[in-house]
Order: sequence, then C-alpha cells, then structure tokens
Amino acid sequence: MSLISLSGNLLFVAFLTYLIATLFFGGAVKNSHDKSEAAERHANKWGKIAIIITVIGFIANLGYFITRWMYTGHAPVSNMFEFTTTFGMFIVLAFIIMYFMYRAVVLGLIALPIAVLIIGYAAMFPTDVSPLVPSLQSNWLTIHVITAAFAQSILAISAVAGLVYLLKVVDVKKASKERTALESVMFFVVVVIGFVLVTLVFRGMGYEAQFTYVDKDEIQREITYNMPAIFGMNESAALTEDVMQPLIETPPIINAKKLTTVTWSLLVGTILYALLRLISRKRVSEMLQPFVKRANLELMDEIGYRSVLIGFPVFTLGALIFAMIWAQEAWGRYWGWDPKEVWALITWLFYAAFLHLRLSKGWEGRKSAWLALIGFAIMIFNLVVINLIIAGLHSYA
Repeated sequence: MSLISLSGNLLFVAFLTYLIATLFFGGAVKNSHDKSEAAERHANKWGKIAIIITVIGFIANLGYFITRWMYTGHAPVSNMFEFTTTFGMFIVLAFIIMYFMYRAVVLGLIALPIAVLIIGYAAMFPTDVSPLVPSLQSNWLTIHVITAAFAQSILAISAVAGLVYLLKVVDVKKASKERTALESVMFFVVVVIGFVLVTLVFRGMGYEAQFTYVDKDEIQREITYNMPAIFGMNESAALTEDVMQPLIETPPIINAKKLTTVTWSLLVGTILYALLRLISRKRVSEMLQPFVKRANLELMDEIGYRSVLIGFPVFTLGALIFAMIWAQEAWGRYWGWDPKEVWALITWLFYAAFLHLRLSKGWEGRKSAWLALIGFAIMIFNLVVINLIIAGLHSYA
C-alpha cells in the first residue's frame, strides 16, 4: 500500500472513530436527570470508553497527517483539503487536552461532531497532490498555518463550552432573542450537513459542466462545475451540452463556482432543517437540551475563558506575526490588505475585545458564551466565505 493510500485510509478510520466516540459521549450524558450513584458510575464508564476511542481516532488522524507529509515532502496544509483536515484534527487535540484538564464529558458531545463535520467538509475538496506554487515553498508557511490552525482549534473549544452553557440556560420554549440566536446556530450546523449531502449526491451522479470565462486579468479560462451552476463566472459560456445555464453572472472578484456550492448547501440545509422540525415537532436546540442537564455552568464558563486566554496569544503568533514573516518572504511585503489578511486581523481584534470585556467589564456567563460563539462564527466565515468566494492571494484551493 502506498503512503498516500495509507494516509487516506487513516483519515477515514479517524472519521469513523470520532463518530463512534460521539455515541459513547452521548451515552455518558443521556441520563443527566438521574443523580443516583449508579447513574454516575454509568456515566463515568461510558465517558472513559469515549475518551479512549477519541484518543485512538486522534492517533489515526495524526498518522494521516504524518504519512501525507512523508508522501508529499511538505506539510499537508497547502490547500483547502489539507488545511481543513488539519483544523479538524487540532480541534480533537484541543478537546483531549481540555478533557484531561477538566474531565468535562459533555464537551465531547459537541466538539467531536464539529470535528466530524469539518473533516467531512474537507473531503468535498480535491485530495490530489500537486506541486506547490513558489509562494508556498517556504518553511514559514508551515509554521504559520500549523500555528494558526492550532490556535483556532483552541478558540473553537471556547465556543463548544459556550454552546453547552447556552443550551442549558436558554429557555427555548419561550420566545426571545436568545432563543432565536441559539436556533440560528443549530440551523448553520444543519446547513453544513446539507453541504456534505449535496456534494456527495452530485459527486455520486458524476455531474460535470464545463464553462469558459474571463478572469480579472482579461484572460479566458475554463472551469468545471460539479453541481448545476446557479452563479456563472464573468462572461461565462457553456462548453458542455444540455447543462443548466447560470442564473446570475458574477464579477471577476467572486468565485461563482464556489458561491454556487454555498447556495446549494443553503437550499438543501434549509430543507433538511425544515424536515427535522416537522418530524420532531421541536427546535433542534430543544432536542439537544436533555444532554446538557448535568453540565456545570461555572466549569463551562471557566473552560470558555481559559480557551481564549490560551488560544489568543497562539493566534497572535500564527495568524499575524508568522503570517507577516511568510508574506514578506513570498510577496515582498508584510501586509497587503488581502481579504484573508484583513479577516485574520478582524478575528484578532474580536478576541482582543473578548478578553477586554471579560477582564475589565466583567462579561462572564451568558455574555461570554455568546461572544465565544460569535468568535467561532467569524472563524468559520473565514474558512468558508473568504477562502471560497472572495478571490485573493490566498485562494489556492
């Protein structure tokens, strides 16, 4: 078996293992209303099994990372598939660290599905190994991306703790802004699932549609859509017969193919969310509330705060300082207002404000939990919209 095949198999093993571990974490907290000693023993037993399975999955995930690195000769962080799988792996690592620090079983019920969704999202991108463009042939790229990804994974744990906190304290049976916001988070998660489903369906159908377009440099190029084109690239014309023509043409700065993918995901995710509501007759957040009854609110608040306290300086190093060193080496300038650079700065300013409000204004509990979720939304916006839709120097995927 070649290294690249072994790498792919190890990633698949990690994916399945995280799914199994999620079920065991669910078993550990499912009887959260039962405060008996027997129930406590049951929860501890299932929790221990769950974390063992999680560690096994992480070892397989790390094996994927190492074997792909050995095969390619460079760190597997140079395209969307590689970066996103690395991000998912680091979320699991950050969770494992927090678990052994705080023994909070309920975190696994949220953190692992997020990692599974992110790895599933990564699997939708081309997995081919291709030569690096000159600007990526730098050790500073490896240092910058790995540090930034690990920092974001630590910050993501603050959102996990914040979500657990809010699921326990928000009354989802009473109309309020908090209920609407919390359910919006659940809707976004379902949209991500919709993205995975719609991509798998069209890939299974073998759908392909080729178009020509004119890029921002006035050069004619070809592009292949893997799902029916809702948005068309600038001055697009179909090369494939009997395919859906784009409904809307976009300017050169927008990647219409990827915007089409996002739009299909929203459509399918919305339908899936509506079906869940129709079948269960409950909001998704209400369906999850029984699993967090045992959660310690003070502990969740502490984990959320500590995650930002640790993740913020690491993010400063990876996403700003190391990134600027790489930018100087690759493009001859430390800062250029590229969309990715701007969003990294926005993320940094947000978490700086988070710590300021926490330390000087006493924003704890609910307020801190909401800030953690907003911070994670900012990072996901960067991962999806900035990477896929807005064209820039970082658009390598």
